[in-house]
Amino acid sequence: MRHGAEAMNPIAFFALAAFLLGLGLGRSTSRLDEAAGGALWVLALFANVLAVEGLFGRDREDGSLEQLLLHAKPLFAALLGKVTAHWMVSGLPIAVLSPLVALLVDVPPSGMFVLALTLLLGTPTLALVGAIGAALVAGTGRGGLLVALLVMPLYVPTLLFGSGAAMTALGGGDPSAELLWLAALMALSITLAPFGIGAALRVGQEY
Repeated sequence: MRHGAEAMNPIAFFALAAFLLGLGLGRSTSRLDEAAGGALWVLALFANVLAVEGLFGRDREDGSLEQLLLHAKPLFAALLGKVTAHWMVSGLPIAVLSPLVALLVDVPPSGMFVLALTLLLGTPTLALVGAIGAALVAGTGRGGLLVALLVMPLYVPTLLFGSGAAMTALGGGDPSAELLWLAALMALSITLAPFGIGAALRVGQEY
């Protein structure tokens, strides 16, 4: 029950922060149209940091992380599966619910599909990169701000292409180039991030 409630925290944060954003910007259509795509992407990014910080903490405490590192063959597949499961209860709901959340900031229907698509392509990258940061701090007993400081610089390309695609679509342009870059970043993170996660976890186990 506790784990399920914690899994809902990033989703609740995303929706509540979007609601407050709508209140803060007021009902000026021009201001909302200019800010909505990028702002929702920033909220999704912070929601991901909130979700990923304790990804490996409990596994280390109960010893299952050590067993995973010792016995999982191949480790790449086991770690990719763990992050995928994490994304399915954190990033995927944000992408699916984003059209409803977009209503809170007056995103026009024409931009809702592209916003959801950018989050569907971008949140797996955020989860995989964030998992590297979570793995690095798993043995320190600290998370939160430390994870954010580690992974925020690595989030910049995904944020730029994701928010850029959303804002291009909201402006009536063609976001195909940005979407292709998001897909390329996702493929690259799926290919490389599990190796980085595994290396970070092994370093943590040594200390």
